[in-house]
Amino acid sequence: MRVLFMATGDIAIPSFEAVLNSTHEILGLVTQPDKPVGRKQVLTAPAIKTIAQQHNLDIWQPEKASDPSFIDGIKALAPDVIIVIAYGQILTQDLINVPNTAIVNLHASLLPKYRGAACIQAAIDSGDLESGMTLMHVVKALDAGDIILQKKCEISPQTTAGELHDELARLGPDCLLEGLEQFEQGTGTRTPQDESQVTYISKLLRHHGEIDWSRPAEEIERRIRAYHPWPGTFTTFIDNKGKQKRLKVFPQTAIVSGESGLEPGSVVAQDDKFCIQTGTDLLEITQLQPEGGRRMTSSDFFKGSHTMKLT
Repeated sequence: MRVLFMATGDIAIPSFEAVLNSTHEILGLVTQPDKPVGRKQVLTAPAIKTIAQQHNLDIWQPEKASDPSFIDGIKALAPDVIIVIAYGQILTQDLINVPNTAIVNLHASLLPKYRGAACIQAAIDSGDLESGMTLMHVVKALDAGDIILQKKCEISPQTTAGELHDELARLGPDCLLEGLEQFEQGTGTRTPQDESQVTYISKLLRHHGEIDWSRPAEEIERRIRAYHPWPGTFTTFIDNKGKQKRLKVFPQTAIVSGESGLEPGSVVAQDDKFCIQTGTDLLEITQLQPEGGRRMTSSDFFKGSHTMKLT
């Protein structure tokens, strides 16, 4: 089949490479424009663009995928299928109408749960025991198309968002290639999503990672894993000069049953362990990074006279 890829995020790379190594013909890659990255704002291309260049594929990076001239150029390619994975722009109906067979999206949740951008973080944050990849038809409404097929994976009590991202990326190729085979054979099915089960997840920003120590320990523990590595979780502390600074908190953490009798956010030393009083139990913290400093163990950090801010 004649296939056009629209993808930007790294989660798309294994699926892109799988189709490259298949019998399908990839017409090219549509991806987001190169963007400044890091403190020095170095103009950086999406990693998937580099792979496309290595295979001498045509590449398009429109500022807006709704641009009529861009859509006319895609029409001229006459793709059978357009594959969308973590592309990063809303698609217009004119573009949706382009392919001869279908335009499909590979989405990192078990739809209809978690429509939207932060679906991987949401699954861990909500305490789900499983996640998966959904291949669906693209419609103008957000992640609302009929489901073609799904592949599932477990979420363990230690799984971070970064680890789940990589596991879902590995599921992508099987899900996508199976769907393309169905289109080739004319055996594809489409199952409407149950609208009564729909949940929406908005985009995460850095400030969403601030920890509220008054929440239950199990909820905070999940969030620390769910927001690692992005957007990260943090609290604040008062340094030895009396200045308030951010303190990044890393997984893994552990729930310690019992309460100290102190206010939520208070530091509790137990032998060589350092815990924070939450709204329920104590939460053992193992890795921290103070603002402007290096990542370190909690025992190294709390050797000073730091005091956690109660939030």
